[in-house]
Amino acid sequence: MKIPNVTIQQLLEAGVHLGHKTLRWNPKMKKYIFGKRDSIHIIDLTQTLELIKIALEKVFNVIENNGKILFVSTKKQASEAIAEVAKETDQYFVNYRWLGGMLTNWGTISNSIKKLKKLENDLVSENRGFTKKELLKMSVKKDKLQRSLGGIAEMKKIPDLVFIIDTNYESLAIQESVKLGIPIVAILDSNSNPDGIDYPIPGNDDARRSIDLYCNLIKETIIDAKKVAQTTISKETKESPGSDETASKKTKTKIKTIQEIDREKLDKKFSNKKEKKN
Repeated sequence: MKIPNVTIQQLLEAGVHLGHKTLRWNPKMKKYIFGKRDSIHIIDLTQTLELIKIALEKVFNVIENNGKILFVSTKKQASEAIAEVAKETDQYFVNYRWLGGMLTNWGTISNSIKKLKKLENDLVSENRGFTKKELLKMSVKKDKLQRSLGGIAEMKKIPDLVFIIDTNYESLAIQESVKLGIPIVAILDSNSNPDGIDYPIPGNDDARRSIDLYCNLIKETIIDAKKVAQTTISKETKESPGSDETASKKTKTKIKTIQEIDREKLDKKFSNKKEKKN
């Protein structure tokens, strides 16, 4: 397993150690606090360094086993950064507004995605047959849906991992992920609530330099994991010459056995909920 090398010096230069004012802290973050300076909490970077490596290993494992990650951050400082990383690595993202039920009520959300795709097709069609007024209304509706759902338009099932910047902003996303048993990697500032977070990364979640560092580390990890996955598939194909179908079956079987056992249970539970509603 190859994950990016990160040092305490890099974390310091990015301002990861700078928390919020002591009056705004969350007592549940006490174990991650090194001390305070000028009424600002200082985050313990020795813990951050260790925990960020554990989180990156989880990201690596998910991608290596053909999993998908959902990036979530609707705050201004991070919205562009997470969207950029998700697009460059072929993952999913939500950076405008988290709609209630985005994970737990996937049936309704998927219908909205279908509407978005239909609007996109209608607007690019040559023989549209719509009036200017109708086209304007359709364009406005499409833009609205695109902002909220564009980052998950290609998501066919619940993600294998959720990455969150600022847990206070994204409490709904955390609740839904916890309910479905989806592992969460999250940046936790001194005012954050660590409850429900499987892979915490204590650090500044406001400074752009810190956010860029987190995103670059995850981006590098995803790219490296994809290379390893591709190499594994190539080796298996070479070992079984003239049997592409057999190699493909082997790969699929491997993925299925390596993936967490509860993934199939979650998808089944998800499908049963939709059938009951229908």
